[in-house]
This record gives sequence, structure tokens and C-alpha cells, in this order.
Amino acid sequence: MRLFKNAHYDFMGNRKWAFLGSTLLIIIGLISLAVKGPKFGVDFAGGTIVQVKFLKEAVDLAKIRQALGELNLGDVSIQQFGSKTDNEVLISLQKTTSSLEGLSEGIRQSLAKVFPNQGFEIRRVEMVGPKVGSDLRTKGLWALILSLGGILIYAWYRFDFAFAVGGIGALAHDVLITIGAITLTNREFSLTVLAALMTIIGYSINDTIVIYDRVRENIRLKRGGNTLSDILNTSVNECLARTLLTALTTFFVATSLYLFGGQVINDFAFCMVIGVITGCYSTIFIASPVALWIHDKDKARAQRASAAESSSRMAAHGAKATTSKIAAMDKAQKSAKKDKVQGSV
Repeated sequence: MRLFKNAHYDFMGNRKWAFLGSTLLIIIGLISLAVKGPKFGVDFAGGTIVQVKFLKEAVDLAKIRQALGELNLGDVSIQQFGSKTDNEVLISLQKTTSSLEGLSEGIRQSLAKVFPNQGFEIRRVEMVGPKVGSDLRTKGLWALILSLGGILIYAWYRFDFAFAVGGIGALAHDVLITIGAITLTNREFSLTVLAALMTIIGYSINDTIVIYDRVRENIRLKRGGNTLSDILNTSVNECLARTLLTALTTFFVATSLYLFGGQVINDFAFCMVIGVITGCYSTIFIASPVALWIHDKDKARAQRASAAESSSRMAAHGAKATTSKIAAMDKAQKSAKKDKVQGSV
């Protein structure tokens, strides 16, 4: 079975609609980020996480908050962890302490007073200091920037500047839309999310490089009277089945992780689902069209420069001709005067 046999969709001709749709999605995400602000997890903001599992039945989160109020832990966030049948809660504290054992024991005693017949166990206690969180945030941002810079240099060396910018534009598109989705769904930015963004970058550029390789082959074989737009359309159509099948299989895996992988990797799986969709889309509708747009801009700029140079040469040639003509006229006038004087004599 062969999908998309003899496909000849005009992706380059519809690139303006693709740019418009992507721009709208990115703007919505950025507005959401600006209004809500980034919601950093304990990894980046610092704080303490305590995971508690109740052994008999689900408990009221308000009662847990009431129980912890006696410990003066500051701003406390309590949320259900995993499915409802897991009976687990995640307690996030802004306060950090060097004595995790003491904190764990304090929480254990407070919960035991309020829920004497429930039975529970504290499964993990993790603490990140504010300075460590700030360092992780800075290093994470640099990791993203350096990875994009490295890919830009690699694509520029292997292909062309226009294709390198097209590839980076597609990656930035994927990252921005994923960040917008994280903000809109009130998820936290954590090391897990950072790992997902880095994975999306690697996945998306791999698909883009495959199409760029096909473009390079077709430029050698089909240059003739074909324009770059024709060659890009042909290359994307030839790789269309491969691109969609790869994205589809990855999408199934990421969706399975999102639905059944548990709460620990839920944020990672969510980002991967969004990233696989946007990565497939940007490979087809963003990377090559951006390269074509830059190529057309460069070509128009070169044509304008050539026209200006030609005009300048013509002007210089015209001025030289005019000077020669004036000199010839002066010479003729002098010769006429001389003949007139000799005739008078």
C-alpha cells in the first residue's frame, strides 16, 4: 500500500494561509503567557514537594489544607495526583527546609490527627532551593538557545542560509506553540517540560532535514525550467507519506503515554503530543515556505541592485556621450570662426 501516490499539492502556493494560521496561534499563546505569567514548578522556582497516598479512600483537599495550616508552611498548593482511584495528593510548598526528615514527620503527625482512620504513606519529599531553581531556569534557557544556534549553523553549512533560517523558523514555531499550550492549560514549566521541548526540537529538525535532502537532490535533477517553488512542492509531496506516517506513529506513542503513563510523565507526554502535531505541520507548511520566502527576497534584492547598477552605467555612459558631443560642437564652432576670419582677410 502506498499513500499519497502521485501527490501534487500546492503547499508553496498556500503558504500565506499557513503563515496566518501559525501567527494567530503563536499570538494567542504569547497573550496567555503575558496575562497569566509563566508558572514555574518547584524545579525552577524553588520549594518543596510532598507526595502522599491515602490507603483507604479519597479525602477532602480542604481538610488536608486545614491540617497543614498548623505547621505554618506558608503558601501551600494541594492537588490530586494521578487518577481519582489512586487517592494520592501532591503538596507543593514554597518554603524550603534543610531538614526534610523533620518536615516529613511534621506533615505525618498533622495528617494523622485529622485522618486517624484513613491510613496513609508519604511516598516522596523533594526540595529545591531558590538559588538552585534560578540557576536551573537560566541554564535551561541557555540550553534551548544554544541548541537552536547549533542547528542553525549545521543547516547553514549543509544546505544554504535560506534553508537554515527556514529550519530554525519551524523549530521556533513548534516551541512557541507548545509553550502557549502549556500556559493555556495552566501547566507548570519544569525540568520535565524543558526535556520535552528539547525532544521536540530534535524530532522536528529531523523531519525537516529529510525534506531538505530531497530538495537538494531534485535541484540537481530537475533544475531545467522549474522554479524553486516547483522543486519545493515536488520534494514535500514526494516525502509526504513518510512525514505523515512517522508523525502518526510517534503521535500514537505520545498519546498512549499521556493517557496511561501516569502523572509523573503527564506533562512530558502532553508536550510531546502537541510537539508532534506542530512538528509535522511546520515541516510541511513552515520550513520550506520560509526558505522560499527568503530566497525570493534575496532574488528581488539582487535584481534591484542589478537594475540600479545598470541604470548608473547608462547614466555614466550618457554623460560621457554628452561631453563628447559638446566638445565636438565647440571644435566645429572654432573651426567655422577660423574659416570666417581667413575669408575676410
